[in-house]
Amino acid sequence: MHIPDMMLQGAICPVTAGLAAVGLAGTAYAAYKTKIKPAASFFAGVTALVFAAQMANFPILAGTSGHILGATLAVALLGSAFGVMAMSLVVIAQCLVFADGGISALGANLLNIALIASLPAVIVREFFSVTSFQKTAYLGAALVSTLLAAAACAVQLALAGTAPIQSVLPAMLSVHALIGLAEAGLTIAALAAVSYAVTKVAPQRAWIVPLGFAAVVAMVIAPFAATTPDGLESVVGTFGCTCAHGHCIVHLSSSLLNTPFAAYTVPAVSSEILSTALAGFIGVTLLFAVAYGTRRMFVQKENGQ
Repeated sequence: MHIPDMMLQGAICPVTAGLAAVGLAGTAYAAYKTKIKPAASFFAGVTALVFAAQMANFPILAGTSGHILGATLAVALLGSAFGVMAMSLVVIAQCLVFADGGISALGANLLNIALIASLPAVIVREFFSVTSFQKTAYLGAALVSTLLAAAACAVQLALAGTAPIQSVLPAMLSVHALIGLAEAGLTIAALAAVSYAVTKVAPQRAWIVPLGFAAVVAMVIAPFAATTPDGLESVVGTFGCTCAHGHCIVHLSSSLLNTPFAAYTVPAVSSEILSTALAGFIGVTLLFAVAYGTRRMFVQKENGQ
């Protein structure tokens, strides 16, 4: 669901960038005020896991694929503020390093994938006690998360003049309903697996569990992921040449930013499978390091209180 460059035109890009900036500032403040913070290593491990999960596209319809967003999983494991922060780091790294999502649309992607997609899980986390019902509620939150992000994306496309709202909204919701069902099932499975492993297998080194899962997904599963257009690309492709400049949107989806590992590949490696696996390793390592450093910033503030 990452919006590429040139798919949004006009004021929608700076407006969404401004809204995202306000949302991220509020998230940072909430994280600073949070009394119980996740360990830096565990925060980094979960952030890396979300990155890896988004690499693994799966087929949903003939000629269409999808991937989970991971917002519900991040919030459930890290808490509301740090869950949103983890999602933000993933979206930013995807844009700047892997050309997944355009630099001009970074604000929109942060708004959709990090902020709006996290809202259902935040509501569950903040208003329901830690019971079996909360875990069940995360199932619904994961589905709603995908639909909310898809709806927000559709509204942005309509406001930008890319596609009419009466067409793009139902199209986005219908295809992402299937992705949302997969997101719900995979989120609950991942949440159960990580929670069990953390409490039963490696309680003293909890960060190893999500990081290990991230490495497996990024280096073993992602190289064999579906390569068909994702839900957004499939929907927009049905509208043909509808952008403000009269050019076909699909052919304008390349990034304006020259990134080192575009399309999750390493240019120097000729084997597609090995190239993707190596890019996945680089991404997991990068996200773990950046997220660890980000979380340590809050440790310094805690020590200064």
